[in-house]
Amino acid sequence: MSRQLISSGSTFEAEIGYSRAVVDGDWIFVSGTTGFDYASMTIAEGIEAQAEQCLQNIQAALQQAGATLADVVRVTYVVPVASEFAQCWPVLRRYWGTVRPAAMMISAGLLDPRMRIEMEVTARKR
Repeated sequence: MSRQLISSGSTFEAEIGYSRAVVDGDWIFVSGTTGFDYASMTIAEGIEAQAEQCLQNIQAALQQAGATLADVVRVTYVVPVASEFAQCWPVLRRYWGTVRPAAMMISAGLLDPRMRIEMEVTARKR
């Protein structure tokens, strides 16, 4: 089985020492991904806009791995303020409405106080 490391170009990857995603055989493990736009290293305000950017970042990593969001089997959400989670449900429904991966939401602090949501996914190539 081959192992492939995928990078988004985020400065966090080099500074902390991790990959945006790791492909191991048919499995793809996407690291916790926030709402940063990695091209500009900016982050929008609000959980809804950040959820949208998270999913775009995840989609880009999956594409590099030869997969799509339809291949996602599990997603974990981390939000610092649990009461804000419902604000991003319309965005999540738009991306996951037909995929419907197994999911879990955890409320915990994130690295940067501007971060409103972080997502981690596991996918399996079909």
